[in-house]
Amino acid sequence: MKQWKDGRTPITGRYDEDVAALNRTMATNSDVHVREFDLGRLGIRAAVFFLDGLSDKELIEEQILLSLMAEWSGKPNSEIRSTNRLPLLETIRDQILPLSEMSEASLIEETMLKVLVGSTALIIDGVPTALLIGSIKGRTRTVEEPETEGLIRGPRVGFNETLSDNTALLRRHGENGSMAIVKFKVGLRAQKDLAVAYMEDIADPALVDEVKRRIAKINIDNLPESGYVEQLIEDNYLSPFPQAQSTERPDRVISSLMEGRVAILLDGTPFALLVPVTFSMLLQSPEDYYERWIVGSLVRLLRFFAVFISLFVPALYISFISFHPGLIPTKLAISIIKSREFVPFSALMEALIMEIAIEILREAGIRLPKPIGPAMGIVGGLIIGEAAVQAGIVSQILVIVVAVTAIATFTIPFYSAGLAFRYMRFVAMFCAALFGLYGVVLFFLFLSTHLVKLKSFGVPYASPSIPYRVSIWKDLLIRAPLRMMKKRPELLHPQDPIRKK
Repeated sequence: MKQWKDGRTPITGRYDEDVAALNRTMATNSDVHVREFDLGRLGIRAAVFFLDGLSDKELIEEQILLSLMAEWSGKPNSEIRSTNRLPLLETIRDQILPLSEMSEASLIEETMLKVLVGSTALIIDGVPTALLIGSIKGRTRTVEEPETEGLIRGPRVGFNETLSDNTALLRRHGENGSMAIVKFKVGLRAQKDLAVAYMEDIADPALVDEVKRRIAKINIDNLPESGYVEQLIEDNYLSPFPQAQSTERPDRVISSLMEGRVAILLDGTPFALLVPVTFSMLLQSPEDYYERWIVGSLVRLLRFFAVFISLFVPALYISFISFHPGLIPTKLAISIIKSREFVPFSALMEALIMEIAIEILREAGIRLPKPIGPAMGIVGGLIIGEAAVQAGIVSQILVIVVAVTAIATFTIPFYSAGLAFRYMRFVAMFCAALFGLYGVVLFFLFLSTHLVKLKSFGVPYASPSIPYRVSIWKDLLIRAPLRMMKKRPELLHPQDPIRKK
């Protein structure tokens, strides 16, 4: 069979050569099946190639093979001859096969790629083109409640691993003709569908173009999860903080789209990405808006306080014990001294021992089977803490500090942000061990400087607190009443800045 100069092989229309070329190309794929047959009384040979397990066999048998075999079988010879006068491929495509998704391919390699992702290829003797029929039937997970973003009040619907299901969930949130969903092919060797969703009459066109530009520049063999996309399109890969928000919740995505943000959905993962992201978004939950504003504001303030605890309390413990015991109230200082009387390690070492033990227990709890994972974390923490105190390795007050710190971390609704705070805590501890409270203050200043300089798709990460404008603080530390939140975030430069007339 002839090949083009670039090495690609065309479909010639000579049945034996085309079928042999496809068989050679797919020789190492034993799950590709071929079914040869005749087009009824026409006597024209044909074959279908399909992938076992991914192609819908029932559709192939009933809608393709049966339709093609039976079409000319009962017709008189006069009708058969008149049918032959029409282009055969057009006749099959437009009059015989009752299927909506069909396309044509003129290359063996293009045909092979489509077959390997679930399409069915129809080869006909005398036709120099393969007809590609959409017949994908993969096993998908049903729509369930998100496990990583549980709510007391809110929709019990989450994304799954099928892109078409996820885009349909977005469409189901209301009749809206302005929602645009643009699809891309990503991955050099294993191609996947990726969708960019935004509101055409709200989102800033410059933001949308920037998202599309970064996605078009992705140059990697395979994208197994949206975390790859996040790392390849973020502004600063050296920052410990996520610059795109991942979520399993369609309601969170819709709310972000209504503000003027852009969503990125990848086939094969239930996690969508929202860009741009700000620091305050890391501590916000959809439930803040489903409850009354007073309750939502108090819960949000509690989260900010919990972040302070998870980040700074172990460092403050080390600095007070090692450098500034005079700042501790006398009775508490005496109690701490008694509890540390037989501890052979410095404050930093005992804090590191307990913090690392807690992190190991957390990781083990995630990897263990679900029925025993949570019990392992709780029971293991109690046993290790009690045993460490009894052995004189750590003090009782440190066990309390580490326990409160670990619990405070779980109040962060965004898992990736929780990871960042957990590991930045160790940096704060080392700063406190070196310079005491001065080290903690320097760490805070360094962290604040980094957050102010950091950007997500051109939007300041510290927004809306930076730049300082009280008028846009209605959704920062507190959540103002919905009647007062009439405008969309100015930092996103929405085309329609008013959300409530």
